[in-house]
Amino acid sequence: MAFWSFFFGLLFLFVIITTTTATTITTTNVRVGVIKKPAFLHVPVFREAPAFRNGMDCRSLERIHVAMTLDANYLRGTMAAVLSILQHSTCPEDVMFHFLCVRHEPVVFSSMKSTFPYLNFKLYKFDAHRIKGLISKSIRQALDEPLNYARIYLSDLIPNTDVKRVIYLDSDIVIVDDIAKLWQVDLRDKVLAAPEYCQANFSTYFTSAFWEDSELSRAFEGRKPCYFNTGVMVMDVDKWRRGSYTQKVEDWMVIQKQKRIYHLGSLPPFLLTLGGNIMPVDHRWNQHGLGGDNIEGKCRSLHPGPISLLHWSGKGKPWLRLDSRRPCTVDHLWAPYDLYRSSRHSFEE
Repeated sequence: MAFWSFFFGLLFLFVIITTTTATTITTTNVRVGVIKKPAFLHVPVFREAPAFRNGMDCRSLERIHVAMTLDANYLRGTMAAVLSILQHSTCPEDVMFHFLCVRHEPVVFSSMKSTFPYLNFKLYKFDAHRIKGLISKSIRQALDEPLNYARIYLSDLIPNTDVKRVIYLDSDIVIVDDIAKLWQVDLRDKVLAAPEYCQANFSTYFTSAFWEDSELSRAFEGRKPCYFNTGVMVMDVDKWRRGSYTQKVEDWMVIQKQKRIYHLGSLPPFLLTLGGNIMPVDHRWNQHGLGGDNIEGKCRSLHPGPISLLHWSGKGKPWLRLDSRRPCTVDHLWAPYDLYRSSRHSFEE
């Protein structure tokens, strides 16, 4: 009798262990499928931002539409940019964000939702295959990413029934002024508004193959082309659509594939298409170049004059330089907007 009790006891224990093991394996398999993607994406953890509400002076029913790209690599910069826009806006609840992405990354989406649970935003998937065949290798790999070209297709991605005008912003900016001031820029008959820099040596943005081609170099006839940075633009998406500007930019990218007429990613075809034909905006709205040049990313100082927007265009990004403990002086102006949970550089809530 003792033998049979012992035998059935062992059998019962074996069933429990087998069942438990099988359950554990099943559970583990499921959980690996969930956590593997964010681990691969290296998505940082962010603190929840405070809720920003409209002030007493907010009586306008007009929304301010802001378009930005959204991906894991620049997520920390995007979070800081969004925070800065809301923090300095008189009517933050009237700001609608339109995020462009090339793939469905649930962890990035959920990170945005948990950091800004009250944020008004929509997500649009940009088909990278549409642009991949047109991208030419540039001087910096980051400039060759398909998402860097999504700004060309804003009028196709954002429904024309909802939005007539949009502010496009890069992810490496912070705004220290009310974005409504930029939104209210009078475009007149122009399709685009941005700070212009006519003192810049425009010829350096194109190769000798461009300037020595008599037909191509006539592209600027009848206009005085000036440099403008495409990381901060006010765009009339209706005019862009009616004027077939997407096709015009693409046409220059096709020529670039054939003749190598410039070195920098998505900027030169914009300059070829619209240089000298945009509405100038006060320079305070793009204090650009704070990331240094595109090769080494060396530190740069602020330009003289008032500032409404700081832009770390160039190779150096403030979050990377702060984490490496080798920040530039200007990077400390970005740090207060850093919502990265492990950051020691941002202000405590």
